[in-house]
Amino acid sequence: MKKISILGSTGSVGTQTLDVIAMHPDAFEVDGLSAGSNIALLLEQVRRFKPRRVSVSTKELAEEIRASLPSGVELFSGNEGMVEIAAGGDADTVVTAVMGSVGLHSTLAAIEAGRHIGLANKETLVTAGHLVTELAGHKGVQLLPIDSEHSAIFQCLNGENREDVSCITLTASGGSFRDLTRDQLKNVTVEDALRHPNWSMGAKITIDSATMVNKGLEVIEAHWLFGLPYEQIQVLLHPESIIHSYVEFRDSSIMAQLGSPDMRVPIQYALTYPDRWASPAKRLSLAEAQRLTFREMDFARFPALKLAIECGKAGGTAPTAFNAANEIAVARFLRNEIPFLRIEEIIEEVLQHHERAAYPNLEQIEDCDRITRELASNL
Repeated sequence: MKKISILGSTGSVGTQTLDVIAMHPDAFEVDGLSAGSNIALLLEQVRRFKPRRVSVSTKELAEEIRASLPSGVELFSGNEGMVEIAAGGDADTVVTAVMGSVGLHSTLAAIEAGRHIGLANKETLVTAGHLVTELAGHKGVQLLPIDSEHSAIFQCLNGENREDVSCITLTASGGSFRDLTRDQLKNVTVEDALRHPNWSMGAKITIDSATMVNKGLEVIEAHWLFGLPYEQIQVLLHPESIIHSYVEFRDSSIMAQLGSPDMRVPIQYALTYPDRWASPAKRLSLAEAQRLTFREMDFARFPALKLAIECGKAGGTAPTAFNAANEIAVARFLRNEIPFLRIEEIIEEVLQHHERAAYPNLEQIEDCDRITRELASNL
């Protein structure tokens, strides 16, 4: 019986992780759940999966749900509560499904405690990839990717000699506005942006998909996960989201991972690795799909992607600043404070003011994150 803790249990990845666990009740046990403010859903999850440890975002919410928890359930709150869920208890694997850089401390704590990581929080590697990968190597902890693209690369590389890799290619759906021109983007609404054509995801990641920031963060994440230089990481537009990513080897062979767009497949693989179990995902029929289409990435159309890759190559605190500026800009767009194209402008303006630290420690990363957020909020 493998024990699982989930950070961000009420979000898109968190709920789908619980779907996978529910399908295999004899194989998995939920040790801890951490959620934000969706306490109604959290309490429903507690009743169904019976975790021993629960955390919510604030002390006030903790007091609100205390009387509704079954006897014996430990209750925590805030960032300290996330760390408790990640590093305390008896979990074998911690699924980090929270959005944004808030997941960094808890992920590091989980690694320090020797927990294997099911990684869906790409911002952890974007902001502190050198710290996370170094600690994971020191502790002998596996970083098992849950993003569909990184799971695809991980699967294609299984059993292969890394020296034989010529390049990896992350495929991108193009998001809600993939067929719109820059001029047509001037007046798009929040509601328009949240209509992703292929995937069911949370609001923030759906906006990131529309700006292609998400793919830029994935390029940085892939650099740390697979130890490849940026020159060996490519991006290709693939509207159908059937080829989730692929690897080209030096003999010109290409190995790809295909499947219907269903996050439960990479989630389950991270939980069962190296085994493969039956999945509820719809079986892919290439005959029904009939056609797979691809387009070269247009960096003029998606300037945020180019900017993210440049920050990744610069290293140090540059990716931290990029991520923090984007998180604030996306939040402002979702509140209808700024137009869609202003997201990219805010990121660029913040980076013009950024003073990069080349080899940052955790304190420098946190300072950069805080200062960047203040600047992006006030622009």
